[in-house]
Amino acid sequence: QPGVEVIVADGGSQDQTVALASAAGAQVITVAAGRGSQQNAGARAAQGRILLFLHADTILPKGFAAQVCETLARPGIVAGGFRLAIGARGWRFRVLEHCANWRTGWFGLPYGDQALFLPAARFQAMGGFKEIALLEDLELVCRLRKMGRIALLTTPALTSPRRWQRLGVV
Repeated sequence: QPGVEVIVADGGSQDQTVALASAAGAQVITVAAGRGSQQNAGARAAQGRILLFLHADTILPKGFAAQVCETLARPGIVAGGFRLAIGARGWRFRVLEHCANWRTGWFGLPYGDQALFLPAARFQAMGGFKEIALLEDLELVCRLRKMGRIALLTTPALTSPRRWQRLGVV
């Protein structure tokens, strides 16, 4: 989307990620593997006032930038995420979507595949993501919840079903 800075923090992929991202106009940085360290490195390289952390297998909806800006301008909102949509057919995926969106709406706990966003200054003041093996997104969101409300946008980010197809929904 015009005016949106895209940084790909590659953790040593062995496929065409770097070439494809560069060809698409993204700034590519190479960092140590690990989602927390990769996202922190991307945030350090970013120049914008708002950070949005997007997993490589997730697609944002049209008009996402305006939605993010409008959401963060509301009083009391410290961060946000999109509704989860999974790009596969089947009732198990609908149940998973429903549960994830319910969790986010009621408890303010979006996970990384919901494209977390927040002001860059807040992220930096918090010290960024903890560089832990799992659930770095949940750990960050739990710290954010203590500061204010985390919004769930009504439009979904579409994520790939590959992980659940390979490992199972549970």
